[in-house]
Amino acid sequence: MNLGIRTVDRTLVVTINRPERRNAIDGPTADDLHRTFAGFDADDTLDVAVLAGANGTFCAGADLHAIAEGNGNRVAGDLSEPAPLGCTRLELNKPVIAAVEGFAVAGGLELALWCDLRVAASDATFGVYCRRFGVPLIDGGTVRLPRLVGHSRAMDMILTGRSVSGSEAGAWGLANRVCEPGEALDEAIELATSLSALPQTCLRNDRRSCNEQWGLGLGAALANETRLGLDTLRSGESLAGAGRFAAGAGRGGTPAGAAERGEAQPKR
Repeated sequence: MNLGIRTVDRTLVVTINRPERRNAIDGPTADDLHRTFAGFDADDTLDVAVLAGANGTFCAGADLHAIAEGNGNRVAGDLSEPAPLGCTRLELNKPVIAAVEGFAVAGGLELALWCDLRVAASDATFGVYCRRFGVPLIDGGTVRLPRLVGHSRAMDMILTGRSVSGSEAGAWGLANRVCEPGEALDEAIELATSLSALPQTCLRNDRRSCNEQWGLGLGAALANETRLGLDTLRSGESLAGAGRFAAGAGRGGTPAGAAERGEAQPKR
């Protein structure tokens, strides 16, 4: 199996399982990633996904051995087709968290960038290692990295191919959480569980507004935020939340989880 797949409550945990290639992605694995995450997005029983790698490595990028042998990743100019790494052109309606141990380099870095959040071990390694072999960033790396860490730092990584540790990634904002080595997956699942406990219509609409504003002018971005906010208000979720607050839930910043809400999770 190229992917290990399991669920933890309403979280899908996807583990790239090609340790003999440091979890590098060949053509069949790219297809598996695309199919798995498209299915996750359509599954109303799941709220959040976690993407990890087996045996202490997140992903070493595209499998250059497979490319040399003619079983590599497809590169389609038509953006409606799956990306070379499978899932990185998907615009999901629900969040994905990367659990990064070991190397997240080349296309592995791009997979981590595709995720909404990244939990990284302090000794993890991020880098554009494909720089040394003339393999381009073609799964969103040149777009998402500058948006996350700024143009100057992105150019440093992209032009030199140098390594960035998990601790440095945390200081840059490339990693959202930095943990002890070996704990990234558990912390990512814990973070996913906390997201799943929140009102989902509001979370997903606010997430969507954040993502869509990049290609819009200020006026259009504000209009889109208002449209999505009205959709949340019409769902009844905000009114129910105000009622819970008035009854004493969530005071002082304490969590108001799914059990306290007493609501069924809304459909996408």
